Amino acid sequence: MSTQLNNDLQTSDVIWRLDHLYAGLNDPAIKMDIKSCQQGAEAVARTHRHKIAELTAPKLAGLVKKLEDIAVLLGKLSTYAFLNFTTQVKNAEAGAFLQEVREVASQVGKETVFFDLEWGKTEKGVAKKLLQDDTLSHYHHYLLSIRRYADHLLSSAEEQLLMDKAPVGSSSWTDLFEKVFGHLTFGAQRRSEEEVLSDLYSPQRQVRIQAAEDMTAGLRSQLHIITHIFNTILADKMITDRLRSYPSWVSSMNLANELTDDTVTVLVSSVTKRYDIVQRYYRLKKKVLGLDTLYDYDRYAPLPELPDNQVGWLQCQDMVLTAFRGFSPKMAEIASFFFDRGWIHAPIVEGKRSGAFAHPCVPGVHPYVLVNYTGNIRDVATVAHELGHGVHQYLAAEKGYYNSDTPLVLAETASVFAELLVFHSQLALLESEEQRRAFTCQKLESIFATVFRQISMNRFEDRIHTSRREQGELSQESFSAHWRDIQEEMFADSVSLTDNYDVWWSYIPHFLHTPGYVYSYAFGELLVLALYNLYKAELSSLPAQTKLTPLRCKTEGENFVPRYEQLLAAGGTLSPYELVKPFGVDLNDPLFWQGGLATIDEMLTSVE
Repeated sequence: MSTQLNNDLQTSDVIWRLDHLYAGLNDPAIKMDIKSCQQGAEAVARTHRHKIAELTAPKLAGLVKKLEDIAVLLGKLSTYAFLNFTTQVKNAEAGAFLQEVREVASQVGKETVFFDLEWGKTEKGVAKKLLQDDTLSHYHHYLLSIRRYADHLLSSAEEQLLMDKAPVGSSSWTDLFEKVFGHLTFGAQRRSEEEVLSDLYSPQRQVRIQAAEDMTAGLRSQLHIITHIFNTILADKMITDRLRSYPSWVSSMNLANELTDDTVTVLVSSVTKRYDIVQRYYRLKKKVLGLDTLYDYDRYAPLPELPDNQVGWLQCQDMVLTAFRGFSPKMAEIASFFFDRGWIHAPIVEGKRSGAFAHPCVPGVHPYVLVNYTGNIRDVATVAHELGHGVHQYLAAEKGYYNSDTPLVLAETASVFAELLVFHSQLALLESEEQRRAFTCQKLESIFATVFRQISMNRFEDRIHTSRREQGELSQESFSAHWRDIQEEMFADSVSLTDNYDVWWSYIPHFLHTPGYVYSYAFGELLVLALYNLYKAELSSLPAQTKLTPLRCKTEGENFVPRYEQLLAAGGTLSPYELVKPFGVDLNDPLFWQGGLATIDEMLTSVE
C-alpha cells in the first residue's frame, strides 16, 4: 500500500543523500573522524585540565575553538548515525552503529567535561574581565551560557561517571521505544502508524472509528513495554535532577531555553485559562457535522466544504516555495535547496520512524528534513513547518557550530511562521466562502494542536513527573488516569472521550526524547501570531501599489522581513529575551500571551 501511495505522490525517489556526510557505514572517513575526536579530546584534556583559570583571553579563545572543532566532527558522526538509523529502525547494523557513536560521544565528553566544570566555576570577577575582551566576542554568549549551569554541575569524577553511563541511559530507552514502534503494525491490514492516524481525518465516521480501534489495539499490545520505558525515563530524570539540584522537573528545560520559570508559568497559565476557546470550537464543530455526540475520534473529521484533493509532491513543493517567495525571496531560495539537492526524505517506508523533523547537522554540511508524506493538505503544512526549521538552521549555521544552537522556543517560531505563510497563501487560492471557512477551521485545529494540546501535554508531564517523584513507579492505569483528567480539563463537555483514548499518551515521543519540550510549540505559535500581526500592520500601512513587495515594509525605520531574517541568522548568539526585543515583545507580560490568544479567539469568532 505504501509503495503505491509513494508512486502516486511521486515521493519514491525523494530520498536524502547522506553521502554528503559519509559514503556509507564502511567509509574510511568514519574511523578517521572517530580517531580524530578521541585524540583531540585527550590532547585538550592533557594540556588544559585544571588550568582554565590561568588562561588569557586569546588562549581561552583558542581552546574553545579546539573544542568546537572536536564537537563539529562528533556532530557530523552523530548526525549520520541518527539519520541512517531513523529510516531503518529494524536494521541491526544501523542500530549498532548509532550505539557505537553514542559510546564515542560518551568517551569524548568524559575527556572534555572538565572545561564546562572549570569555566562554570571560574571566579565571577575573572570571568567577567575575560568576557569583556574582544578576542572572545565570537564566543561571548556561548561562554556566558555555560555559566548558567554553574550551580548544577557536579564534581569532575561524578560528571565523568555520568558520561561513562550515558550510552546505556535514557537515550538507549528512547531507542527501544523507536524500535517497538518501528516493528509495530496496526489492524488487519498491518499498516504503519502514519497510515492509521491519517484515517482519523476521513470524512467517513466508520473509517475514523476503525482507525481509533486499530491504533488502540496496537498500543495496548505493547503497553507493558511502553509503560516500563516511561517509568525508567521518569526515574532517570528524577535522579539526575536530584543530583544536579534542579528545583523542579522542568527547571533544566527552562534553563536550556534560557527562560525563567516565571516566563514559562505565565505562558502555561495564560493558555489554560483560555480552554474555553477549544470548547467553543468543538461544540460548533459537533453542530456543523450534525452529530449528537462528538467523540475523540471525530475531532479531526473534515468539514463538508473542506477541499480533500490529494496533493502530489511537486504541487506541494510549488505551494511551499510560492508562499515563502511572497514573503522573502531569500527564504524561498534556501528552501529550494532542500528539494533540489537531496536534503529531504519524504516517502512512507517500512521501518522508518513516524512524524517529521529537521536536523541541523553541522555548519560545513547542511540540515536534513524528514517527513512521512501522505498527500493530504496537513502534510503540506508539515513540509512548510520542517522547512521553516531548515531555513532557520541553514541561516544560523553561519554563526558557527556553538553559536548556531538556538533555544527550542525560538526554533519553533521559525517553523510555525512558515506554516502560517503557507496557510494564508493557500487560503487566498480558495474562491468559495464555504471552502475558506472550512479551511480556516482546519487551521484553527492546527493551532489548537500547537497551543492548547501542547500545553495540556505539558500539564500531563507535570502530573507524571510529580507523581513518579512522590508516589513511586506508575502503573498503566495511573498514566491513563492522568492523561484522561488533563484532557477532560481542556475539552470539558465539548468532546466525549472513549475508553480507548485513555492509552493515547503512550505513542507521543516528545515525553521521552525531550522531557519538558512541548511548551515550546505554544511559545512559538503565540509569538508567531504577534509577529505576523506586526507584519500585516506594516503591509496595511503601505500604499496599494507597494503591498506586493513586503521587503519594502517599514516600521521604526527598519524592514520587518530583514529583521525577521536577522532573528533566524542570529541562532543562539543571544537569549530569547534579547532576540525578540527588536519586535517590541515582552515575554514576561501576560498581556502579550493574551494578545496571541485573542487572535485565535478572533479567528474562531469569524467562523462562528
